[in-house]
Amino acid sequence: MSTSDPIADMLTRMRNAIMVRQEVVMVPASNTKTAVATVLKEEGFVKDYEILRGRGQRTIKLHLKYDEAKKPFITGLKRVSKPGLRVYVQRKEIPRVYGGLGIAVLSTSRGVMTGQKAWRQNLGGELLCYVW
Repeated sequence: MSTSDPIADMLTRMRNAIMVRQEVVMVPASNTKTAVATVLKEEGFVKDYEILRGRGQRTIKLHLKYDEAKKPFITGLKRVSKPGLRVYVQRKEIPRVYGGLGIAVLSTSRGVMTGQKAWRQNLGGELLCYVW
């Protein structure tokens, strides 16, 4: 099934899985979603992810991260740039999410990365989402 906004679909699946405290969430794979999963893993929001190759489309299996009290490491996900309204930011305009406790995920000319990393490399790009 095709969706008009695959990144928003991924974030919604993660949000729903976190609400019911699931350990794993399955998401149809794409290069952008794999890059977002890589950023989330590097920043410590998810334990791990793996790409499963089935009959049809590839699937990303995200292993969500919880603490000992079953409290999720991800407390919020927000899609910023949408197909109907793309949001681009320059280096000076990259937002800080919750005073640095969260991350902004950007798609730059050098790949998908956090806002802080893009700021250090003097890059701007499309503001995909916020994670905190």
